[in-house]
Amino acid sequence: MRRCLVLLLVAWCAVWALPAAAQTGPDAAYARLASDSYSDIEAGIAALATSGDPKAGPVLRALADNRLLYRPDDKALAIKDGAKVTDARTGAAVSPDGLKPVRVNNRVRRAIDAALGSLNLLAPDAATRRNAADAVFKARDAAALPALDAALARESDAGVKRSLQEARAAALLAKSGTPEIERLSAIDILQARGDSEALGILRGLATDPAQSVRDAAARGVSGIETRQALIANVQNAWYGVSLGSVLLLAAIGLAITFGVMGIINMAHGEMVMLGAYTTYLVQELIRQKAPGLFDWSLPIAIPLAFLAAGAVGVLIERTVIRHLYGRPLETLLATWGISLILQQAVRSVFGPTNREVGAPSYMSGAFDLFGLSITWGRLWIVVFALAVFVALNLILKATSFGLKTRAVTQNRRMAAAMGIRTPWIDAFTFGLGSGIAGVAGVALSQIDNVSPNLGQGYIIDSFLVVVFGGVGNLWGTLVAALTLGVANKFLEPYAGAVLGKILLLVFIILFIQKRPRGLFALKGRAVEA
Repeated sequence: MRRCLVLLLVAWCAVWALPAAAQTGPDAAYARLASDSYSDIEAGIAALATSGDPKAGPVLRALADNRLLYRPDDKALAIKDGAKVTDARTGAAVSPDGLKPVRVNNRVRRAIDAALGSLNLLAPDAATRRNAADAVFKARDAAALPALDAALARESDAGVKRSLQEARAAALLAKSGTPEIERLSAIDILQARGDSEALGILRGLATDPAQSVRDAAARGVSGIETRQALIANVQNAWYGVSLGSVLLLAAIGLAITFGVMGIINMAHGEMVMLGAYTTYLVQELIRQKAPGLFDWSLPIAIPLAFLAAGAVGVLIERTVIRHLYGRPLETLLATWGISLILQQAVRSVFGPTNREVGAPSYMSGAFDLFGLSITWGRLWIVVFALAVFVALNLILKATSFGLKTRAVTQNRRMAAAMGIRTPWIDAFTFGLGSGIAGVAGVALSQIDNVSPNLGQGYIIDSFLVVVFGGVGNLWGTLVAALTLGVANKFLEPYAGAVLGKILLLVFIILFIQKRPRGLFALKGRAVEA
């Protein structure tokens, strides 16, 4: 009889234990999500991250998007997808009656990011694993340490392995009770990472109980700040090169026309504008007729912009400027009037509002290079500016037209005596300079508003570059453009954009007092004058 009573008691305990057993593993994790308590929800997320359940990923993503619902009566979870509601475990359609959204706050969102990162740490794609490690690093969740250790043991990609080590270091520093030697090693890893997030973590160790940890963190903070200051200077230099390439594109055509003919062409900015509007027309035509060719819109626009602006330049030279040679003040006033006419003509045709010019796929986005953020658009403009510079040098040094142009530049009367038709050289040179300005407009359409006033923002800077570098000297134009671009970007943080430009203008005025012919002066025609 006593044995029977003992067996009945054991059976009764087993029956009462069945619900608890059913609520272990993934079931318990899902049950915790169906709660109004943020602590329970966070615990459920951490349990799902290590459960190995294939349904955990979609459930956590639904929770992150505020699409996870639960029924208070039976703790059932459901996922809302538009008007459709399905059971989170089985995928079967369920009624939305009685369902409530699972609550989410910032702490829960950090837990979700860490959990999703843990689930993807063993993904077959290296980029997915790296993104997962970055998510765990930002969450600094100590619960992800087992998953990180498992991922590190299997990882073969060096870049992903470094990201995993950084995530593990952040989690170790966030975990209480981590041995001191491991904390010191984690500090070294974060110092090597060297970004602002690592800096924030190390600054948070200033109140750590261990003196050695505080000292190591202080050294890490100092090292990262020194590195960031260096990166900031290099970044400013890159921005200066980028600005210099824009100035080079805008000024290089002016260097040709001003150097050969001595014409103060105030309509040069409008040639840039015509090139930008040519790009706009090309893209509009491609959008309507052949959308698949959009990535080729800029290569197609470059020769068309050169021909359009060059033709307008030849027309201006043949109809107006050729009657004003030797009268620089009159040419300045005439070309200024032409610039107003061209601006009003564009306003009449296209309207006064900005026009949209899209960026091809290869000019979108950015990439990181040793801590530097470099946009693909700016990089391609720098490469394009250098390509235009090299091509123009080849034209002037390796062609018959270039030889005649240089002859006219150095000694016009002698060139005419040798049979060179200087009027046509003037016309084609002016057309060449205008065409290059049109090509510059193609590039500038990617970084500036395409409007009738586009060229006005670059005409003064273009003259500064040409005068500073040496009239008619292409290498001087290159050096001057890059010098002014870099100097401008280094002055801006201290003096502001406007005052920085004023200081550069004052510097150029003082420089021209000492060297009236610029950095690299041409010999020949300037001596004749």
